Amino acid sequence: MLNRRDLLRTTAATALVPTLAAAGLSGPALAETAPGATQPSLRQIAAAGFIYGLPLVMNYGVMFDYVLDPKSGQWKAPFNTISNEARVFTYRDTSIVTPNSDTPYSMAWLDLRAEPMVVTVPPVDPKRYVSVQFVDGNTYNYGYAGSRTTGNGGGTYMVVGPRWFGRTPPGIDGVFRSSTFFSLVIFRTQLFDAGDLDNVKKVQAGYQLRPLSTFLGTGEPKPAQHFRYPAFSKDRLDQEFFAYLDFALRAAPARPEERWIREQLKRIGVGPERGFRVHEMAEADQAEIVAGLKDGQARLEEALAKIGTDVNGWRIGSEFGDAEFFHGDWLLRAAAAKLGIYGNDAAEAVYPAARTDKDGQPLDGSKHRYTLTFPKDGLPPVNAFWSVTMYDGNTQLLIKNPIDRYLINSPMLPSLKTNADGSVTLYIQKDSPGADKQANWLPAPDGPIYLVMRLYWPKTGNPSILPAGKGTWQPPGIVRVA
Repeated sequence: MLNRRDLLRTTAATALVPTLAAAGLSGPALAETAPGATQPSLRQIAAAGFIYGLPLVMNYGVMFDYVLDPKSGQWKAPFNTISNEARVFTYRDTSIVTPNSDTPYSMAWLDLRAEPMVVTVPPVDPKRYVSVQFVDGNTYNYGYAGSRTTGNGGGTYMVVGPRWFGRTPPGIDGVFRSSTFFSLVIFRTQLFDAGDLDNVKKVQAGYQLRPLSTFLGTGEPKPAQHFRYPAFSKDRLDQEFFAYLDFALRAAPARPEERWIREQLKRIGVGPERGFRVHEMAEADQAEIVAGLKDGQARLEEALAKIGTDVNGWRIGSEFGDAEFFHGDWLLRAAAAKLGIYGNDAAEAVYPAARTDKDGQPLDGSKHRYTLTFPKDGLPPVNAFWSVTMYDGNTQLLIKNPIDRYLINSPMLPSLKTNADGSVTLYIQKDSPGADKQANWLPAPDGPIYLVMRLYWPKTGNPSILPAGKGTWQPPGIVRVA
């Protein structure tokens, strides 16, 4: 597991540049650098800025596709409107890496600039897992409602922006505070099987979202200030990264632990209302910025390789949480977003991920066939349900396949074939394993494989995967059979 103290000390330098350590540039101390101390170079600032800003920029890209660009192909709904999808994600969904295809989603992007929003969750059958995740533009999970936290009895919750300090009115069961003015609410509703879809639709219809003024019946919702949103393009991410970050910071007031890095970003023209214009810089400075971005990307790749604990070829860690969880650890936050933006806290879900088999060899569907066998009494220990999802190893997106199957999960157990000893074997390969095994076939890409388990509401007793990567339950290794 990455050492948070070391990361906090070195994030500003990104590539461990000695001059920064000599200047005392570690975390908040950066804002208090002594007069005459060595200042970080533009390259170093750009590297640190990339790591600090990547989650904000990735989040803006998703928000742009889902809310701001009706022609994106991924558009869902305007701000402050719930979008219900009575389906699961497929290979056609490309805005979010490692998308969850377990549960039909309902989503709402909140604009909290004018007033709070009120979210209502209906009562739900106790057997059905539901989760309402509140995640802000910093990619902090700042609250949960649903089966694990508030139960299945329903409730009404107020979501407020970073600068709202009004009273909580009657009828509100809880208040969640976003650290940014734009925020995402993700509703996950368990689908038991294909015949259960109409029941999921009924649950989704009960999710409500209203401005506080509407909830109180005090008049029309207040209008928000007009923003000019920059068009987002993944193809121009490297060229426009700091322009996107510059805009994202307008909706993200600085928290105490990030003031130091905000001050340094001003030196390269990045900050709320500054308007980043790289083309106006001297060519030498532009080159420094580009080099710094590459340094930051390299540092992130190094961090990604070390995230979590290696257990039988699976990497298991706890990379997602609230602001207190990250505590200014920008490298961990960037790695979490890169692994799968909007991931859950470990208490809500744990995500073992594999790119190698049990012997440490890369998974590749173009070269090999594999099996994954759960012992009779060794299924993932969860209060809700578990799944194993297949992704393209290069893009981390779901793959097109002849049976439209992207995962195998615990609700499918009755339809899976068991072995003579009661164990369950999944067949992981690009071609069908044959009619007698097809029920247990998880289609693989014709190339690198990326597998992700999802354990929803993991049990805390014995066995348990918690603490993530160090629990008493371990996922079985993936075995190469040919």
